[in-house]
Amino acid sequence: MTHLKGMTWDHPRGYAGLEAATAEYKRLHGTNISWDRRSLQAFADASIEQMAQDYDFIVLDHPHVGLIADTESLLPLPFPKDATEASLGGSLESYVWRNQLWAYPIDAACQVAVKRSDLCHTELPDWETALAGHYDLPMVTPLLPVDAFDMMMTLIAGRGGERLPMSPTAFCSDEKGLLSLRVLKALYKAGPSEAVHWNPIKALEAMSTTDDFAYAPSLFGYVNYARPGFRPHQLDYCDLPSFRGSALKRGILGGAGIGVSAQTHHPEKAVAFAQWVTSEPVQSGVYLENEGQPAHLQSWRRMGKDPRYSGFLHGALHTMENAWTRPRDVWFLGFVDDVCDIFPGFFLKDRDETDFLREINALYQKHLEERV
Repeated sequence: MTHLKGMTWDHPRGYAGLEAATAEYKRLHGTNISWDRRSLQAFADASIEQMAQDYDFIVLDHPHVGLIADTESLLPLPFPKDATEASLGGSLESYVWRNQLWAYPIDAACQVAVKRSDLCHTELPDWETALAGHYDLPMVTPLLPVDAFDMMMTLIAGRGGERLPMSPTAFCSDEKGLLSLRVLKALYKAGPSEAVHWNPIKALEAMSTTDDFAYAPSLFGYVNYARPGFRPHQLDYCDLPSFRGSALKRGILGGAGIGVSAQTHHPEKAVAFAQWVTSEPVQSGVYLENEGQPAHLQSWRRMGKDPRYSGFLHGALHTMENAWTRPRDVWFLGFVDDVCDIFPGFFLKDRDETDFLREINALYQKHLEERV
């Protein structure tokens, strides 16, 4: 019997549906696949090239595709036959680099809003209301540095500035960058100070296990928390807030793809599994039924009315269909790391927005010049 190894990430959304689908695939095709897990932080940071030496499959984040193409650590994959009907919010396209596909989308997400319907009895605030501090809901925003920077880009895109970087000398315009930073500072002040260390899972756990928070205006959504019985309190996802006078809902794209190592000894069998586990019947069936978060557009549409999943698949669909893809050039990974190093001080030291944006632009120019 063929044995393959994969690396995914350590949350039920990242491994439970995948492991259940793997068991079904073994029953159908006789291929044995085992999965190891890495932390959510390692999901963003760990070297794909190094993991590809030890694993046949890697569940990965799409900003890595530029580096993957440079190192050729993964196999280019054939495009799915149902690509037009399958891609949700640009999920498939986010794994295309140099006209080659480096992973199949297995999980789709973007930054959306989430609420406790039993605690929300007023109109949800727009961004200007949040900026002014005029809200009646106990709110929380996960502002771990990588989430804070992603939200900064979501806010910039929500003002029509999704073409990032803007120029060789500025990552974004002063107007949109400063506005996004002011909104972020207001959201930090509206929630607990410790949220500067929280990722979306931490915020979702707090919302679903306590009555401390009724609303989070922007975080990466997890289908699990919308399922009845997953936690003591069920959450409902909804569209991102807008700026007044605009209907743009441009949540930054997240999710995950499944790639096949260029060093696998069984490339045909590995590609066959990757195609199977990302197909609509599997995504809508065993994968979704076991805590997986599907990436197939038709799964979201077909299963969105199911009460087990509607709080996520239906509530978040509009924002998800309009998701925005961040840069994937090789320079971007190091740039993000450096921006994340300085983001906590923006909140904790109440840094001036103009000065902080100037430092972000300096870091951007530094990394861009290093790649020229």
